[in-house]
Amino acid sequence: MRPPIAERFPRPSVMGVLNVTPDSFSDGGAHVQPAAAVAAAVRMVEDGAAIVDVGGESTRPGADAVPIDEELRRVVPVLERLDGLPVSIDTAKAEVARRALELGAELVNDVTALRGDPATAAVVAESGAYLCLMHMQGEPPTMQQRPTYEDVVSEVAAFLEERLAFAVSAGIAEDRICVDPGIGFGKTPEQNFELVRRLDVLVALGRPVLVGFSRKSSLAKLLRDPSATTGTAAASVGVAVAAYARGATILRAHDVREHVEALTAAAAVAG
Repeated sequence: MRPPIAERFPRPSVMGVLNVTPDSFSDGGAHVQPAAAVAAAVRMVEDGAAIVDVGGESTRPGADAVPIDEELRRVVPVLERLDGLPVSIDTAKAEVARRALELGAELVNDVTALRGDPATAAVVAESGAYLCLMHMQGEPPTMQQRPTYEDVVSEVAAFLEERLAFAVSAGIAEDRICVDPGIGFGKTPEQNFELVRRLDVLVALGRPVLVGFSRKSSLAKLLRDPSATTGTAAASVGVAVAAYARGATILRAHDVREHVEALTAAAAVAG
């Protein structure tokens, strides 16, 4: 029996990003070979990551869907070599989640919040795994074309509250669920920053909040670099500390050591 997610991931915890894809927005192609991916995962844990999030399908803006067989081909050889390391699986497919959990993954990170595959909820419920429910407006191929909200924070909160209720009704223990506002998933840069600024609204849902702002293009736009498509590590750390100060529990990051060190210092100041 796993402990509640709030005990497993005390504030602040860092989730390392390990994309085993050729086309992810920041590190696409860097870890497509299993040996490189395993080495990166080990390094992240040594640098202080509480868990490493393995993903075999890019969800960057404009990305196309990947067939189940291809996603399994990418992630299974990596997961097989990560036995004993804390691992989560970034997928919206029930079969990929099932295989990853069999290979030791302890958390399913679903960017569709259980909407992408009707069978995923049952897979998570039966396994007793942790679950992250993320908000996304639209689909990756088109989500950044014209994201529109009356009030982005209240609408994201209402969506996450509804998906949380759905997950619990499907048999998933509420104390094993965290929520994610989905930075960059159908939001403008201004909306992304507003979600962090008003993170207390999401914290009020009563579940640990995961924030993944690492290297997102909103940071490049903030720093007025017209040629950049990804934000810097320094800008990523700055937003992570701000999110932690506003109640975030898990910070999803590519640059693990820098985030761990900054958040350790921030936690010391917070007492």
